[in-house]
Amino acid sequence: MSKVVEISPTTRHEGHTKLTMQVDDNGVVTRGDWLSLTPVRGIEKLAIGKSMHQAPKISSRVCGICPIAHTIAGIEAMEASIGCFIPDDAYLLRVILQCANRLHSHALHNILSLPDMYIPGTDTHINPFTPEEPVRSVALRLQKIREVGQTVGEIVGGEPIHPSNPRIGGMYKNISPRARTKIYDLAKEAMPLVRDQMEFMITVFKDWDARPMASVAGGKEVEKTEKFGFHDQGYMAVDPLYGSSSLDVDPKWFPERWTEVRPWDWYQGELEVSLEDPDYPIGGTTAVGTKVWPAMEACTGVPLYDGAPVEVGPRARLAMFRNYDRKGAMGLQIARQMEYMDCLYSMMDAVEALDTNGKVVADEIPQGDGSLGWAANEAPRGADVHLAKVLNGKVQWYSLLVPTTWNFPTVSRALEGAPWQLTEVIMRAYDPCVSCATHMMVVDDSKKVVAQKLFQ
Repeated sequence: MSKVVEISPTTRHEGHTKLTMQVDDNGVVTRGDWLSLTPVRGIEKLAIGKSMHQAPKISSRVCGICPIAHTIAGIEAMEASIGCFIPDDAYLLRVILQCANRLHSHALHNILSLPDMYIPGTDTHINPFTPEEPVRSVALRLQKIREVGQTVGEIVGGEPIHPSNPRIGGMYKNISPRARTKIYDLAKEAMPLVRDQMEFMITVFKDWDARPMASVAGGKEVEKTEKFGFHDQGYMAVDPLYGSSSLDVDPKWFPERWTEVRPWDWYQGELEVSLEDPDYPIGGTTAVGTKVWPAMEACTGVPLYDGAPVEVGPRARLAMFRNYDRKGAMGLQIARQMEYMDCLYSMMDAVEALDTNGKVVADEIPQGDGSLGWAANEAPRGADVHLAKVLNGKVQWYSLLVPTTWNFPTVSRALEGAPWQLTEVIMRAYDPCVSCATHMMVVDDSKKVVAQKLFQ
């Protein structure tokens, strides 16, 4: 007989979400919903009527973890709308920024994932904050990798969090020869650290995958299922590293293949919690008898590509461009580690190709005729798609389809077949970054009707 269990809130990721699941007598998920509870920020509406130069700076404030990705995607969506091509050296500086963002973000995600894992060869859970070896050395290595990423981001972007140097038409300024040398030296310094970290994390994830049992943070042992975190959805990625836009001769993303479903047409209807575990960390699951209604609580629409949910992120990039085929939650985690080295090699290649005396701003910056432009940036968590229409330098329309928005419905499918106590491990494998995923759904723009069911 099916029971309903709910984990709310979920932990060790950015933003606020919950898992509402129906489970069978063995506690295995038969239907799962992972949904955002983060309030709508209205970034897209704030941008309307603003200068095209302002809008990407506004959208970058949607998140403190991926501001580089949102800045680049926002700017390039505006450039795509107005038909502005940037100089080669400006593009190289953006590539360096992209690598810096991914390097820092992947290392941060390692810290969030490690408490679910064990020190290989032991039954000891990893506490990334312990002073004990070997974990202490891993923690120091991770912080050094993050420091390199953030330092390079600051040198090229102007600030490590919300970069001010990228602009419509290129970059405000090139970097100095001394800064170029500094970036190269930092990348070389990080290379052995990144290699060791990649090998360590892959060993950790393979070790977890091979275990018949796993425990939640409270220590309760749960038998794992064979295909833990599997789904049969497709992948969406536009580039192994950087991105694509509608200015490309051969664009890799197609807006006509994108549709969006309203949350009340996708998530489960009203349910009553019938299973609880007061010992589940942190503070137990939702109490029996509680009414829940995922369809009316979810704060995101559901984007579909070719009519179906898709996975975006490291595995999607490797699957589409390098024939990577490892499934399941740990397959995704391993794919993420495999991107570490590419970050540094790509950074060093871009630094070597950069002419520090080169022009970094376009000679002419058109003001736009209202045409649709889009840019899909391969952010650490996956394709970060921004779409814009610019007329006479002002933003007429703007939309953000960020990585976790794409992954919400795919994760929901990946929960099925897993013991409910371990579903947060699946969710965390996708590296959720939820705040920027939550956006307002306009039902009728002319009448300014927004998600009307929520007001009934």
